[in-house]
Amino acid sequence: MSVVVTPARQVAKRVAWAALAAFLLAFIVLEVINHGGSALVAALLLLIAPDLTMFVGVGVAGKGKLSPKAVPYYNVMHRPWIPLAVLVVYSAGGLGDWVPLFTAGLGWLAHIALDRAFGYGLRERDGSRRA
Repeated sequence: MSVVVTPARQVAKRVAWAALAAFLLAFIVLEVINHGGSALVAALLLLIAPDLTMFVGVGVAGKGKLSPKAVPYYNVMHRPWIPLAVLVVYSAGGLGDWVPLFTAGLGWLAHIALDRAFGYGLRERDGSRRA
């Protein structure tokens, strides 16, 4: 059974992702104010890092497509489960008390939320955007 995605539902999903992104960015600012530069560096690195996977096989794909070599790396870095797991395990005390790890998870999840809010998502095997 397939689910029909209406334009109103798409807008609602993007607004929800945007709200999550705003919350995460505010949380990052709070953590940076409380813990300083290393927290900022970690958050900024993971805000950028997921898109660095697009450079794998650069120049191979056509316009608007990602290189098929880059797709698995891109899709792994753009799924929310890994940064969510980092945040949960850190919060439960399983990863020590190193705040930059927490802000890195926040930054990574914020990147994913921002991408989804702007309509970017995972990629198909050929590098095109998923519908």
